[in-house]
Amino acid sequence: MTIRALIIDDEPPARRSIARFLNGNPEFEVVGESGDGESAVKAIRSLKPDLTFLDVQMPEMDGLEVVRQVGAERMPATIFVTAYDRYAIDAFDANAVDYLLKPFGRERFTRALHRARARIEERPNRDAAERLIKLLGQMKVTDEYAERLPVITSGRIQFVKTGEIDWIEADGNYARLHVGPSTYEVRETLVRLERKLNPRDFARIHRSTIVNIHHIKEIQPWFHGYHLVVLECGQRIRMSRYQHAAAERLGLGD
Repeated sequence: MTIRALIIDDEPPARRSIARFLNGNPEFEVVGESGDGESAVKAIRSLKPDLTFLDVQMPEMDGLEVVRQVGAERMPATIFVTAYDRYAIDAFDANAVDYLLKPFGRERFTRALHRARARIEERPNRDAAERLIKLLGQMKVTDEYAERLPVITSGRIQFVKTGEIDWIEADGNYARLHVGPSTYEVRETLVRLERKLNPRDFARIHRSTIVNIHHIKEIQPWFHGYHLVVLECGQRIRMSRYQHAAAERLGLGD
């Protein structure tokens, strides 16, 4: 039996990585790829794959909304692909076929495939649908805010506590986390990172900058209605006049 797989992830490198691992396994066939939630829903309905690799966090329509749109009872076996930390992974592990925590390697990927094949061979698939429905309910309750972020340093994966981050700056499709004297580069856009961070702790003060509001020392008026945000680490960052929500939260509203 050849298992037909659909890859859903808004990051092309992630899709290529999954496809590369699958292409080395003759039991699996990649029947399509989707880079956003809307096209993913259409692809699931038209291609009717046996297995989907589904990114949890996508712009516009995330992975869980894809499940809601298709209907949990009509979803194929699903392996979630996620950058969430362990606090959310517990729900995935209990109720989905499996999860892959970015960045993942071939050994972890192979274990996920074994679990997927075992689940697909279960007939009927009512139990899988019920587990997926239960997952949706659990994830709706969770805040879905990361407490730690994975970073790669010297080939090893480390986890940075979000509460220790001073500020984050954009660098194209990457972002740099500034944590005390250390800087870490992560393969995430600022938009994606902002969605993972608790808004009670972080504010986007510029299109290219997010700051930890608990690490702000003072805010100074600047030219033409701008302000300078001074962090406890000494970093001074200009605040955009157009970040009205952040301004109000920092006590600068009209």
